Parts: sequence; C-alpha cells; structure tokens
Amino acid sequence: MTFKDRPPFSYRVRVGHVSHNPLEVHVEADDRERVAIAKLWQVLSVEALTADVKLTRWKRDGVKMVGRVKARLTQACVVTLEPVESTVEEQVEAIFVPEDSRLARIAANDSAEMFVDPDGPDMPDTFSGDEIDIGAAVAEYAALGIDPYPRKPGVAFAPAPVEETKEEKRPNPFAALKDWKKD
Repeated sequence: MTFKDRPPFSYRVRVGHVSHNPLEVHVEADDRERVAIAKLWQVLSVEALTADVKLTRWKRDGVKMVGRVKARLTQACVVTLEPVESTVEEQVEAIFVPEDSRLARIAANDSAEMFVDPDGPDMPDTFSGDEIDIGAAVAEYAALGIDPYPRKPGVAFAPAPVEETKEEKRPNPFAALKDWKKD
C-alpha cells in the first residue's frame, strides 16, 4: 500500500460539516505518525507537526483552508552528516473541490493546449466522497518548507584541492598554430 492510498498523517473532515462560518481545526501528529512522516520526508526525525487552520465553504461545494503549519525536525547536514535541527513555519491556503467539479479542470484553447500561469493561484485540490483530508495537506505544506540542503552553523563545503601533474596537463589545442603567421 502506498502513501497515496493511506497517508502517514491523516485528519479527515466531512465537507457537510463545513459552512460559511469558519470551522477552526487544530491538528497534531502523534508519535507513530511522526515516525512515518520522517520516513516519507527522508529526514532523521520529526519532533513535532502541528497546524491551526480555518475551514470555510468555497463556492457551491468546495472548501477553503487557511492557516499556519509548524514543524520541528532533525536532518543530516549535507557537509558533515551530523544532525541539524530545523523548524518549518508555512502559511497554508488551499481549496478543495469534488473531483467531478468543473472548477478542477484546466482550461484549454482551441488547439487543446493548456495554459497554466506559474504566478497565478494554484489549481484546487480534488477530493472524492464527502471528506477532505486536511492532515495530508498539512504534511504537504510542511514538506515544502524543509531546507533541501541543511548545514550545521559555521560549516561550509570546500572541495578537496586537486593538483595537476605535468603528465595530466592537457595540451592547448591551439599550441600547434602559434608558430603559423599569416604573410
């Protein structure tokens, strides 16, 4: 079973319970979930993953989620491989629509080309049935904030010096032409 079928951190909310009045939700990963998330994110450990979000109805049958995600984790330094503690704080703003909604489709022109504005809003996430998994969305937003190249403070990568011997030096391809002169 893949993580797509069953995410390591899941908190399902029934869409029918969400109205135009904000529904405030606090989610927090337990020990088992944090171990699974650390494996998924390929980090040494996840000490905390929490989120405070507000859910409101969006358009007719969609849900808008706005809030803040916080995580504390330990990664391996890319230079020394020593543990590095880091924190993640990300703003969350996501829209969920039913998978058969026309709002989930990308508009195409006459030649069937799809245009996506990289600076525009994200496409809505889709859900099936009558529940959305805000836990999975929280984990995704936290993962986006992880430093891909963590370093211990004061550590810098310095490549090993390479010394060339005379045999290893390549001859200049234009050396044969240096004696030629145009008259």
